[in-house]
Amino acid sequence: MPDSATPRAVVQNATVAMRLAEAFARHGVSVTFGQSLPSAFHLAAPQVGIRQAMYRQENMGGIMADGYARISGRVGVVTAQNGPAAALLVAPLAEALKASVPVVALVQEVNRNQADKNAFQELDHIRMFDAVAKWVRRIDRADRLEDYVDMAFTAAASGRPGPAVLLVPADLLTDSAAPPSPRRASLGIYPLDRSMPDPALIEQAADLLASAKAPLVLAGGGVHLSDATAALAALQAEAHLPVGTTVMGKGTADENHPLTLGIIGYVMSPGARSHKLRAMVERSDVVLLVGTRTNANGTDNWTMFPEGTRFIHIDPDPQEIGRNYEALRLVGDARLTLEALRAALAKRDLSARMAARKRIAGEIAEAVSDWRGRIKEVSTREGRRVRPERIMAELDSRMTGEEIVVGDASYSSMWVGQFLTARRAGQRFLTPRGIAGLGWGLPLAIGAQVAAPDRRVICLAGDGGFGHSWAELEMLRRHELPVTLIVLNNGILGYQKHAEQVKFGEHTDAVDFTEVDHALIAQGCGVASLRVTEASQVGPALDEAFSARRPMLLDVVSDPEARPPINYYAGHFDEPY
Repeated sequence: MPDSATPRAVVQNATVAMRLAEAFARHGVSVTFGQSLPSAFHLAAPQVGIRQAMYRQENMGGIMADGYARISGRVGVVTAQNGPAAALLVAPLAEALKASVPVVALVQEVNRNQADKNAFQELDHIRMFDAVAKWVRRIDRADRLEDYVDMAFTAAASGRPGPAVLLVPADLLTDSAAPPSPRRASLGIYPLDRSMPDPALIEQAADLLASAKAPLVLAGGGVHLSDATAALAALQAEAHLPVGTTVMGKGTADENHPLTLGIIGYVMSPGARSHKLRAMVERSDVVLLVGTRTNANGTDNWTMFPEGTRFIHIDPDPQEIGRNYEALRLVGDARLTLEALRAALAKRDLSARMAARKRIAGEIAEAVSDWRGRIKEVSTREGRRVRPERIMAELDSRMTGEEIVVGDASYSSMWVGQFLTARRAGQRFLTPRGIAGLGWGLPLAIGAQVAAPDRRVICLAGDGGFGHSWAELEMLRRHELPVTLIVLNNGILGYQKHAEQVKFGEHTDAVDFTEVDHALIAQGCGVASLRVTEASQVGPALDEAFSARRPMLLDVVSDPEARPPINYYAGHFDEPY
């Protein structure tokens, strides 16, 4: 709602654009990611305390809103004009839909009297967004504005979170508005409504876990979305349960905890922290799935669990439970359900779990020790063509557990996931794993930094991915965002090239780049940069970037033969890869 500094005349004689800004402010919106259009909204918004965070490329704003939402715990908002800018929201909203991130997209439509006349940049936005959003509506009447805004935020933040799209004709925004709304509800936080499964099902789940010979928890990104990391930690500690995570679930469990396996799934081959824990996963007889889609990556193409394993699945979306594994259905919020499950287990005999704890912790410790020995040489290797493992080791040694680290899609997410340590539970590792869009690391980092201006944000991106988002360097400078951007400059599209070599024995021409000096590109945008060509330069470069408290790009000339520990590569390359 308007603050005390807003002139009363503005409130009483407002346009629809002002009422729209007031409605967004009522839902706790303080920043929107947008370019100029819808201009009427952006001109009105500052009067109610909403600032505009700009983006350069029209497909970047939605990703920024996604990163903002993941860190802030609030619905992210992106705006776009009709036509190509709206079309370029499709991929970011698809990521938000698959990754369950709440985003509201405010999209300008053509004037109402121009609809279906081939007006400039007119598209059927409802059909276009229908496949990538939970909810899409057009506001055609000023007196229904508050209804539709509330529906948009409710759709985005309730149940399984996701994107909602609100379409507003340009001429409606400049119409005179209805009187101020009496509504006071604030719907911009998520989860908006926390629900619980049937208590009888909680008791059944507790019986299964208490009597299991080899139980395992697989935690996904939904644990972060529910702010359920503390509940999971309590369950892990008190019920003596080993916990593995998906890539998006990294940070749901403290990786220094003796019962935390780390990331499991498609990245468990030699060179992975969890490589020697595959046997523990494969002998599990009861698996508690929490906030995971049981997708291909998280389950190694559904080959990870043995036949006969019984599953318990906690998820707010009933359609996800049983999609790939028949399970005891605990439909509800992860935090409340984990707390209830913990209370139910506390009433049961957990002596068998306690007796097994030392053995399980020892097996995990031995596997992690073996992994550290296996990667020691490559993580300390000197010389040119810097290994990513060396970069991650230097970065990990400087992390306190408070930093936010963003990995771009492809190899960058895997380097971050496997070689950085989640020192305590919490949402501090962001990766675009919904549809894994390449080039989304930098805009995710920008959104995260806007959400947490006082925290250190580090982004790791390959040169292939970074090529999609160069223009946003200027945004770092314009917004004075002190993001540290590390570019792995190996001159190739690594995942594509190496996977083609494994599958076909050769690779396409598209995977090899000509040489690019990304440090010079940064300098051209007014962003400080360093070019790193020797392994010994990595640590000092990180120290300089961290002490600067300004945006800085590190262009690291890295080894094109370095490969993360993907199961698909096992037996095809020397190890570590």
